[in-house]
Amino acid sequence: MRILIDLSILKNVHCGLGQVALNYGYFFRDQYQPREGETIYLLVPKQFMGAFGDKVRYIHAWKIYRVFPWLMGIRFDVWHAIHQLSRYTPFAKRYVLTVHDFNFLYEKSGPRTLKYSRMIQQKVNRADTIVAISEFAKQETERFMKLNGKPVQVIYNGIERIDLKPEQAVPAVQQPYLFSIGEVKEKKNFHVLLDMMTYLPEYHLYIAGKDATPYAERIRQTIAERGLKNVHLLGLVSEEEKVWLYRHCTTFVFPSLFEGFGLPVVEAMLFDKPVVCSHETSLVEIGGEHVTFFPKGYPAKESADLIRKAALTAAQAQTNREYARSFSWQRHMDQYLTIYRK
Repeated sequence: MRILIDLSILKNVHCGLGQVALNYGYFFRDQYQPREGETIYLLVPKQFMGAFGDKVRYIHAWKIYRVFPWLMGIRFDVWHAIHQLSRYTPFAKRYVLTVHDFNFLYEKSGPRTLKYSRMIQQKVNRADTIVAISEFAKQETERFMKLNGKPVQVIYNGIERIDLKPEQAVPAVQQPYLFSIGEVKEKKNFHVLLDMMTYLPEYHLYIAGKDATPYAERIRQTIAERGLKNVHLLGLVSEEEKVWLYRHCTTFVFPSLFEGFGLPVVEAMLFDKPVVCSHETSLVEIGGEHVTFFPKGYPAKESADLIRKAALTAAQAQTNREYARSFSWQRHMDQYLTIYRK
């Protein structure tokens, strides 16, 4: 059986989907046990050819394959698109589609929304198996797509044990501090933290993530206009720096409005950190009883008071840590390998 897994999103390795794809690669490098007669192919950008060991084969994700997939020279038995916006067309007998979210419906409008909707609907029509990364993502799929009786199953994302990785201090970070991470875009809702930080002069706030965006520029302007000395955009950080920022923060804050899963919320639990996040989309499901939710409307003083009170007992920290560890990549990939083989 020949199975292709589309990891072409590795071209944007620092985004959330890029990190998911990277962990697929790590699984096949470190944990995958090949079966006789089973061959895994990874569709990857040029710089990742050969990056995940010799238990798998590689296909360079040439752009021409988006239009003419048969030029790969192989018709696969199973083709897995690990997210719904891949531009590559399946050339296989069976098609597995993973749906992460429909954020574009909330973020965009007009022709682009219609374009994305049509593209995903075509994939849904073609798919033999549809998987959502959370119950929330499943509900969104059922709401926005015409499934024609096709079932949608849920397989939660895996969580990399980044708490076991080495760390590297980020220069000039001042203690105590709050931490958040994510591409600095409107949907992450970081601006609501600025008013809150005026009531928390004893804390600094550090936000890590790609910040070459108009939204990030507006945040910088607001910081300058208000003279906020305790709010800092760090831009992209290394994996080692990310580990250090999680490990040494006082509280992890995540006011995001649209999440298909909410990976950083669970990552923070690996480090025994209190999590304060928005009561939105999948965060209600994934955070559950393990997090504290921001008050509705994010009132600055009330949110600041909540941050000051955020703390975990040793028992709560252990419970949260065990919960976070339950989202293992081994379990995630075992479920997908069962689908491929079936």
